[in-house]
Amino acid sequence: MTMLFADVHMSPRLLAPGGTPADLPTHEQRYGPVSYGDPATVLRTLAASGLTGRGGAGFPAHRKFAAVADAARRTGRAPVVVANGAESEPASLKDRTLLRLSPHLVLDGLQLAAEAIGAEEAYLAVEDGASYLESALAQRRDPLRVQVVRLPAGFLSGQASALVQYLSGGPARPTHPVPPVRERGVGRAPTLVQNVETLAHLALVVRYGADWFRSAGTPAEPGSALCTLHTASREVRVVEAPFGMPVGRLLPLDGASAALVGGYHGTWIPAAEAARVPLSPAYLGAGVLAALPADRCGVTETARILRYLALQSAGRCGPCLNGLPRIAAAFQTLAGPGPQGHARSDISRWAGLVEGRGACHHPDGTTRLVRSALTTFATELDAHANGHCTATDRTPLLPVPTEKG
Repeated sequence: MTMLFADVHMSPRLLAPGGTPADLPTHEQRYGPVSYGDPATVLRTLAASGLTGRGGAGFPAHRKFAAVADAARRTGRAPVVVANGAESEPASLKDRTLLRLSPHLVLDGLQLAAEAIGAEEAYLAVEDGASYLESALAQRRDPLRVQVVRLPAGFLSGQASALVQYLSGGPARPTHPVPPVRERGVGRAPTLVQNVETLAHLALVVRYGADWFRSAGTPAEPGSALCTLHTASREVRVVEAPFGMPVGRLLPLDGASAALVGGYHGTWIPAAEAARVPLSPAYLGAGVLAALPADRCGVTETARILRYLALQSAGRCGPCLNGLPRIAAAFQTLAGPGPQGHARSDISRWAGLVEGRGACHHPDGTTRLVRSALTTFATELDAHANGHCTATDRTPLLPVPTEKG
């Protein structure tokens, strides 16, 4: 169960105070009106703000906007804008919490993005909550009609090329996008795919200006981000925090052996080190922070995640079709106390072979998790090789959807 309110780490920006969803009158009373009609000013303000994408890649938002607008001018095709609320990462709840509590902030940002690039079609893609969002849209009188699209559940459904393919009538599976979706996306038109949290930030940047946005965070990494926190002793929480804040101030690490930073395509970090690591878009990924208790087994936890990731691959290229299942199977060997053979060296070698060679970034994210686990849990791996596991609690920490395959 998720608590639909945030611990206070800064003055709230994105989430409705008190955990109560904001209807349109409440939203307008809280934030005031948003003005339309000047795309050039929106793009300049966006660039000055330093806003980066909150979907995982951390790419400068204004550069993506400019690239789509430029492609539209070159091709003569009106662009499409897609608000990505799929949140296919099982451990992340930030986007659905944002959409539940502050839907109109996201919808404001979607309209502003459409205006800034000259889009004539707009979509809001989600795996769940579509009916609620359609009700929110019915309250509004926006310049551009927005269509809510229900995506099939899957780890890769929210990947940009998968999303574009689904909106174009195909399966929600990633492809090797050549040219990229910013040039040829939905219906072969230039397409801007932007995470819903990024769009909510955009709505505030346009209202209050770049300097206001930069008043949180650091000069090099301005602003704030939503994070989903997992600990063994508390319910899952969604919080908003400024970049630069040490992870240890957000995530209780007393009694933890390690922290997972960034989600299932993220990195395991020893707890003492993670406590000092500043929150950064460079590795925040899906915004997931998880504290692994010292009485749990990080090797077993990682093996569960890797099996899920291997089963979730699109199976369209060698790294996903062959590499990830082999890595997952070998890691399962490491998770069971006993002889490991060449499993560790094989995993390291296979990780190098699949990295950077996939049609999408699924192999890269998976190998990032693998490499960090081999390093962070090296002592536990040695214990397993000697026939025993130091964990005393076998309860899984992180959610893994029902496996298929």
